[in-house]
Amino acid sequence: MTATVPIPQTAMVLAAGQGVRMRPLTLDRPKPLIPILGKPMLDHALDRLAEVGVERAVVNNHYLGRMIEDHLAGRSVPAIVPSPEATLLETGGGVKKALPLLGPAPIYTVNADILWLDGPIPALRRLARHWDPETMDALLLLMATTRAVGYEGRGDYHMDPLGRLTRRAELELAPFVFAGVQIVKPELFAQDTPDGAFSTNLIWDRAQEAGRLFGLAHDGLWFHIGTPDGLKEAEDLLAIGGVRAIAH
Repeated sequence: MTATVPIPQTAMVLAAGQGVRMRPLTLDRPKPLIPILGKPMLDHALDRLAEVGVERAVVNNHYLGRMIEDHLAGRSVPAIVPSPEATLLETGGGVKKALPLLGPAPIYTVNADILWLDGPIPALRRLARHWDPETMDALLLLMATTRAVGYEGRGDYHMDPLGRLTRRAELELAPFVFAGVQIVKPELFAQDTPDGAFSTNLIWDRAQEAGRLFGLAHDGLWFHIGTPDGLKEAEDLLAIGGVRAIAH
């Protein structure tokens, strides 16, 4: 693994979802602007990027997108570049539309509606340290399904001792779930991909087939906040022991 690769200077923050399962909280605001511990989830993600030195964040928006742009208008670190979507493009299509804003170098992508607490080393910095562009097309931050607060799914991936990933079979259980953060090569989204909406799963499946999809297990806490009940559970747990760590 290449230890000298610098922190990616650009991130794509995915904030265009409609947050249907979070209703009624999302009837008057987009899900990324729902506060947790007094700070919108979107700001938690952007603060993490700023802390490790990311300079630019391209933030897509669709549902109540003007609220997101207005909320971010005064932010300078990282510098915000809006990427509005007239129609919802999903994760892969959103990145593809933003390619002219992202540049050619590897980027972070971060889901704006997740929440994580770092371990001893910030997760974004750990990803950069493990990133090897010679052998990897994408490096995903993963959370152990047994430790993912609020997550009740079957998991996403198996990981071998070298970190190489294999997607679980349809009815199978997998030990890791994608934690909503990755380093990826942006050119992958331009190579034989649909012009409209598509999922980043298309990119990952191709990288897996080429043996170039890797993962890194998160060593802190991670919260899946998909419903109002999930939000309350996360806030209750954080109030017990994590407020000082995240509400800064």
